[in-house]
Amino acid sequence: MTQAAPTQGMPDQPAQPSAGHDEAVGLDAPAAAGFDARVSGCIRLQPERGECPELEIAFISEGGRQPANEDYVGVMLGEVGQRSTRGSVIVLADGMSGGRGGRVAAELAVRSFIDGYYSLPDTLAPEVAASRALDAIHRWLYQIGCADPDLNQMAACFAALIVRGGEAWLIAAGDVRLYLQRDGQLSQLGEDDAVHVAFGAYVDHAVGLRATLATRVEHWALKQGDRLLLCSDGLYRRLPGRELRAVLSSGTNPATGASRLVQLARERGSRDDASAVVVDVFSIPALDFGYLERVIGELPIPAIPSSGDVVDDYALTSVLSDGYYSRLFVGHDLADPHTPLVLKFPKPRVEQDANVRLSIVRERWLAGKIGDKGILMPLPVDAARQTRLYVVMPFCDGTTLETLITRAPLSLTRCLAIAEQLGQAIDALNRRSIFHRDIKPENVLVTSDGSIRLLDLGFAYMPGVLAPAPDTAPGTPSYMAPELMKGALGDACSEVFAFGVTLYRTFSAGPLPYGFNGRVPLHHYRPDLPEWLDVVLEKALQTDPKRRYQDVLEICADLRRFASAPGEVKPRRQRLIERNPLAFWQTVSFVLLVLLLASLAGRHGG
Repeated sequence: MTQAAPTQGMPDQPAQPSAGHDEAVGLDAPAAAGFDARVSGCIRLQPERGECPELEIAFISEGGRQPANEDYVGVMLGEVGQRSTRGSVIVLADGMSGGRGGRVAAELAVRSFIDGYYSLPDTLAPEVAASRALDAIHRWLYQIGCADPDLNQMAACFAALIVRGGEAWLIAAGDVRLYLQRDGQLSQLGEDDAVHVAFGAYVDHAVGLRATLATRVEHWALKQGDRLLLCSDGLYRRLPGRELRAVLSSGTNPATGASRLVQLARERGSRDDASAVVVDVFSIPALDFGYLERVIGELPIPAIPSSGDVVDDYALTSVLSDGYYSRLFVGHDLADPHTPLVLKFPKPRVEQDANVRLSIVRERWLAGKIGDKGILMPLPVDAARQTRLYVVMPFCDGTTLETLITRAPLSLTRCLAIAEQLGQAIDALNRRSIFHRDIKPENVLVTSDGSIRLLDLGFAYMPGVLAPAPDTAPGTPSYMAPELMKGALGDACSEVFAFGVTLYRTFSAGPLPYGFNGRVPLHHYRPDLPEWLDVVLEKALQTDPKRRYQDVLEICADLRRFASAPGEVKPRRQRLIERNPLAFWQTVSFVLLVLLLASLAGRHGG
């Protein structure tokens, strides 16, 4: 049986679902002996907002001599918004006949992979989300196979083709193959997980087969005119490369090509289940700076409003801040006048800076996607309500960390509390593959109850979201890790550097850690603080990412460990030059004078 997830019975003929919905192909065929247990389907992926490539996908699967077809196919196009994050997925699993549960393993692997992949956070890169989803399914199937005698050693060879924007990924384990035909040349992407022995070969890795799974990941750029073939071993083991290439190059449509390949496999003596999925790439989306905005819906940036105005039933009460690129208002929804809100309106001049405009669009896209207490996130706005570009956020009474640390030095206890909360907030983002890239005291709000909120995710880098950005690195140079200055996009290690600069300024009461001769030790500004703080901050601010802490939680752990060490935490003992610079230089001058006189006396005596 070949089917897609979610289950959806359909006739045995090409299907043409609308591209505007979360579509899956599902075709049921009765399990029967012989070659008549055949299912097939064909769909076309049509972009609605330029969010995805235009594809035609056709599949066919025909059972072999066994009572049941153990191959299983799934196709999920994804909703319009998902196509810029998760993309579209084509999956083929081949149940291993050596175990009792091969057919069950194939079906569960396909269905569960699609469900798991699309349920993970959109900000995860496709290969990360796919690997996590497949690993979870593998562990589940392996446990079932160990616990249920009727499903002993249930396993399936597996391959998922993920297409997003102008890129594609192969996530595979086993011997399901993917071929790419480009410019008349046919090549296999990746290698089979098989061990060759004297009597043939056996599969070394498959979903559910062993306690651990070695997953293969391939990544490449798509080109218009590409043709892809995903197929099981019941097909390709009987067809040499020249015949595969001849059929795929014949100019036939995907459905005809897939059917012809299965027919040829039978003519060449294949008695196994044979499945073929043929994918044609007709066009590639334009990935420019406006891509993400087109996906979520483009909105105009008219003249900035004023206090007292009502925009989309939001009343703007007063101006909270007025910057070069945006103006923030305190206001409320007319339907809920007792809940204060902050509304951020970009000024028309943001058109001069693609980074800034894209930052507003990113914030709008992130609205409602993160619920951690330590992060002040935009609120979702009904698309039918919003007539211009702005973001809406909850109002929090407080002051920025920048203002707080420049008023007066903070105590060690309070600095450590701020560091712990801020580190947890940054980690909550990083675990979702969101890298802030503009961590600084100005973007940390300290509320009236002492808790913190991390602000302004507009410059965040999210590998899972297609949002091409300008070449110029966003962020504030004083807080940017050296690798960001050189063009790196950002990761957990670059977040450590910005966190380290922010902590240094928090402990030092404002000054940055840089001087003419490199990093300035913290005790230069705060001799009352313990020496171990310098040890932690020095490691956080290493220019080489490999010598830094690898994530912000490591910094928090060291801060807690040192602060809770037995005994009283004593301040570092000041050196003479720090306690009394005049006395220090007087002493140095006296010693030099003595040495000089001794040297002259020695020469005179000689």
